[in-house]
Amino acid sequence: MELFDTATVLARVLTTGVVMSIEKSDRELPGLERLLTKQTGRTRAVLVNSRTAAIHAALAGQGIGHGDTVAVPEPDAATGRFLDWLGVSVADRGPAAYDYVSLDSANADRAAELTRTSTAPALVVDLTGLGFGPAAAVLTDDDRIWARAERLKIFGAYDLRTMWTQEEADASLVPGVQFNYRLSPLVAACVRMALTQAARPATPTGARS
Repeated sequence: MELFDTATVLARVLTTGVVMSIEKSDRELPGLERLLTKQTGRTRAVLVNSRTAAIHAALAGQGIGHGDTVAVPEPDAATGRFLDWLGVSVADRGPAAYDYVSLDSANADRAAELTRTSTAPALVVDLTGLGFGPAAAVLTDDDRIWARAERLKIFGAYDLRTMWTQEEADASLVPGVQFNYRLSPLVAACVRMALTQAARPATPTGARS
C-alpha cells in the first residue's frame, strides 16, 4: 500500500478518536471482519493480534487445550514450541484442527482463492505479512467456536457486553486463563485497505494506441 494511502487511513481512524477495540463505536474491526468473511466464505471472524493468538483461539474455540493431542497443518518449529507451551501435543496423522493461510503483499490478491478450499472447523489467516504489525484472524462457520474464541481474546471472563458490569452472560464460555489478544482498530484499518486494494483489478498504464 502506498504511503499516502496509509497516512489517509491512519488519519481517518485517529480523527474518530476510537483507537481501542473495546469501544462500541469502532467501525474498523467490523469492516475487516466483513471483508474476511466475504473473501473466505466463512460466516464468522475473530480478529486477534498475532498468529499464535489465532492458533490458540482456533484450538480453544473447539475446546482443545492442555493434555489434548491434535493434528495441525505444517507444524513449524515456532508453532511446535507454542503448542508445547499450551500443553497440546501434535499428532502424526488425522484431520487438522484448523487450516492455515499466510497472506502477504505477493499473494493478497489471491486471498479468496487461497482460503475458500479450507475444510477444517477453523481457518487461521495470518495477516502479519501485509506489513502493518502482527495481525491474524480465525474464520469459522461454527457459532460455538466463534463465541469461545471471541471470549478468549478479551481477558476471558466477560464478553464486550458484560465486561463493564461483570455480570457473566454465559459461564460455559469462560476459558481457564485470560489473555488480551485484541487487535487494534488502526491495524485493522490498514489491513482492510491492503486487502481491498489487492483484490482490485490492475489499472492499465501508458498511452492508448
